[in-house]
Amino acid sequence: MKSRISLVAGILLVFIAGLSFGLNAKTDSQKLKEDLQLLNIYTEVFKIVKDIYVEPVDSKKLIYGSLRGMMNSLDPYSAFFTPDEYKDFTTETHGEFGGLGIEITMENHKLIIVAPIEDTPAWRAGLKPGDIIIEINGEPTDKMTLLQAVKKMRGKPGTKITLTIWRKGVEKPFKVTITRAIIKIRSVKTKELENGKIGYIRLTQFQENSAEDFQKALLKFKDKEGIIIDLRNNPGGLLSTAVRIADMILKKGDMIVYTRGRTPRSNEEFYSRTDPVIPLDLPIVVLVNKGSASASEILTGALKDNNRAIAVGDKTFGKASVQTLIPLPDGSGIKVTTAHYYTPSGKLIMNKGITPDIVVHVTEKEEMERLKAEREAKIHGKKVKIKDPQLDAAINAIKILNFAKKAEK
Repeated sequence: MKSRISLVAGILLVFIAGLSFGLNAKTDSQKLKEDLQLLNIYTEVFKIVKDIYVEPVDSKKLIYGSLRGMMNSLDPYSAFFTPDEYKDFTTETHGEFGGLGIEITMENHKLIIVAPIEDTPAWRAGLKPGDIIIEINGEPTDKMTLLQAVKKMRGKPGTKITLTIWRKGVEKPFKVTITRAIIKIRSVKTKELENGKIGYIRLTQFQENSAEDFQKALLKFKDKEGIIIDLRNNPGGLLSTAVRIADMILKKGDMIVYTRGRTPRSNEEFYSRTDPVIPLDLPIVVLVNKGSASASEILTGALKDNNRAIAVGDKTFGKASVQTLIPLPDGSGIKVTTAHYYTPSGKLIMNKGITPDIVVHVTEKEEMERLKAEREAKIHGKKVKIKDPQLDAAINAIKILNFAKKAEK
């Protein structure tokens, strides 16, 4: 009993410390009293479960479960990690990990695909943004946490996994069997369009090494008539990488993004600190769609609001929150939303997305046909004409910008 009381007391101290973490203002005494009363209820429930639940319960299981529930109650992006989960999670931004190659989120107990990552098993299998994963190997996902779902989808390379998918516009759910692989992501891909007159840069994710590769692509195309940056189905990644890439394009002193939260560290402003690596009058068009999220929206908002680029395509996903990863003493950790970010013009796009300057809506069928044609061309090495009205609109926008540029001279 003594050890149990010590454990509960320790929990209480941790929770009290958590309440004061990062807060500079004095806590209202009445509010503190209410919080302490709630914590007393927590410790009382903990004691009851330990004493009278039908079977003995491991204390760590209870604490971890309550912490998971606490973080899940906040928003789809905050989470608690066990030590193993925390270790797994911290490997994701380095560009190589085992799994399927999809960015997912959890909303209202629905496991939703934000975007499949290009050239991965999920992408080749035809998964698409907005698909809802309702079963993993026959197990319903509505009772899973986001981390539990991620863990189930990972596994030994070469092993198979079956997902049951619900897709808008499809009469009934269908199954997709995918072979797991080591996901090696080459986040920056380039090609020339219009007989070499226009540079095309496809950015699939914002990883640690993406900024360096992106700069090489910009320098490669700096003498072209224009550059198209394709962020369609890019689920995001590192905020720092988005800021570095924007810094390469904007003029020195331009605001890139700013964040606002409850603590001083959550309130930051990011500006371009160096001269651009390409001419400021070089026309740029950014391609986006509903699979463009997070860091993709930061870059799009920065270029659009500073009148440095025209955005073309469909409205973006609308994820404008910043998560902070905090390790805990036992090797576990939390990912907690600490701020929202705003575009330079002061827009909060959370759950709203960015509406492009030129809206080119494509139907679900058209999008599927385009992605299917791209996959077949890559997998089988076929040269096929891919119908892509959004890319066509981006090319036309470059031509119009060039015409206006010449008219000014």
